[in-house]
Amino acid sequence: MKQKTILVGIAGASASGKSLLANTLVEELQSEHVCVISEDSYYKDQTHMTMEQRVQTNYDHPESMDHDLMLEHMKRLKEGTPVEVPLYDYTEHNRKQETRKVLPARVILIEGILLFTRPEIRETFDLRFYMDTPLDICLIRRLKRDIIERGREVDSVIKQYLETVRPMFLQFIEPARQHADLIIPHGGKNRIAIDLIKTKIQDLID
Repeated sequence: MKQKTILVGIAGASASGKSLLANTLVEELQSEHVCVISEDSYYKDQTHMTMEQRVQTNYDHPESMDHDLMLEHMKRLKEGTPVEVPLYDYTEHNRKQETRKVLPARVILIEGILLFTRPEIRETFDLRFYMDTPLDICLIRRLKRDIIERGREVDSVIKQYLETVRPMFLQFIEPARQHADLIIPHGGKNRIAIDLIKTKIQDLID
């Protein structure tokens, strides 16, 4: 009997702890049956745009995402078919030429800011979690991450946060929390939440 692929969505504000939670679950479950996909991989291809135009893109609006491709990949993974997930280059604000082959694991964790904003996508998930982290904490984390890991300047990070990140959070991301099965406070290091989710995932695997 063919095993079903379980899709788990982890949404929340930028730098709310989504990736940390997902990677912690994979590390602690130590199972080849669990893998992670980032929604960021599905930012639209912008090869046709100049760098100046790419910098001006609102990356926190649902229109910045190729959600059609992501939904297609989610359905194919559920059907047991491997997919070629795009890779995204944050310094070039564009997709890389290479892709990443993802096999239909027993449990696939998908993390991203806009996962629950589109009905067809959120309804494809078997489990939905929302990271409820205070915005001031998210901003501090985002500053550290974007400067250290993505080569950004402090002023540009703050400008982007004020102009698009925070407004889009209030317009799209926060309202979508109502669709979560579980709301997780205190970020990706919430030990009780991690243990509860691990137990649930282990049950699904077994």
